[in-house]
Amino acid sequence: MFARSTLRRGLMALLAGLMSLPVAAEVDSSQRPLETQVQDIKQQVLSLNRDLFILEEELLFPTNTQVAVFLSMNVGEFFQLDAVKLTLDNKTVTNYLYTERQVDALHRGGVQRLYMGNVKAGEHELVAVFTGRGPEGRDFRRGTTMTFNKDSESKHLELKIVDSTAKQQPQFSVKEW
Repeated sequence: MFARSTLRRGLMALLAGLMSLPVAAEVDSSQRPLETQVQDIKQQVLSLNRDLFILEEELLFPTNTQVAVFLSMNVGEFFQLDAVKLTLDNKTVTNYLYTERQVDALHRGGVQRLYMGNVKAGEHELVAVFTGRGPEGRDFRRGTTMTFNKDSESKHLELKIVDSTAKQQPQFSVKEW
């Protein structure tokens, strides 16, 4: 927590210092309308903000410890998603409740980042529990588990929910990218 607040304070100080630079450089170009100068400064601030966000992500989640978990769906008939509970190494890392609009976005091909965090190198267990409405409108709760090995590269895992027409049930799996 201390490192995060120190990082944020340092980034904000850097942003404040850099924001003053474009204004000083633009003083000489007084022939340009003030509105154009303001727009240029806004663009520079937006670009700087994006760069700071990327830097913060890289500092908080370095590649050698980064794990990201995503959710995708290819269902419609056999399962209506209500919630997902994600556990990593017997520790709950996220509980997510879905609105109708969010489920609709997933049905249309959207992918949601459920979790992004840091783990040590070695073997880890990911457990995802899905709750919702299954066939014939009944309450449905099903889980899937994956053991993965974390090395020095970032790890990306995808939770997939797919309709199985042969079984008339949804299938839940984990895919490693």
